[in-house]
Amino acid sequence: MPLIRLTVSSGSLTEEGRAEIRQELAGAALRWEGFPDTAFFRGLSWVYLTELPEGVQGTAGDDAPRFLVEVTVPQATSPVPDKSGLIQDITQAVLKAAGLDRHAASRVWVLVHEQPEGSWGAGGAVVRHADLTALADAQRAAS
Repeated sequence: MPLIRLTVSSGSLTEEGRAEIRQELAGAALRWEGFPDTAFFRGLSWVYLTELPEGVQGTAGDDAPRFLVEVTVPQATSPVPDKSGLIQDITQAVLKAAGLDRHAASRVWVLVHEQPEGSWGAGGAVVRHADLTALADAQRAAS
């Protein structure tokens, strides 16, 4: 159940990439969290695309577009404590959406934030890891 924020400079994604990036990011996060890639869990995977006006983002060295992806997940949902696979898949999805090759990978930053158990809420109630696991198991059993 990820919350994903992608911040980019306006115009830095291709038209096709802009149309597909939400699906790509959600799919990568669900895969690495160990949740089934179903309509139900995709509906719980929120993706925000923030496009900054031209000229407000860059470095002191150049104005080439940079990409910031923040992935927030409930703590302990990932079956793999090493986040390198998630970071690699998200980086590749962003590069593809921007029409860039692997040489531009250093311009993609991925920050993974884990919310402590009991601090994630939805629908007016705390959502716990056990709740998410039960939902995932029910989705798997139904398919």
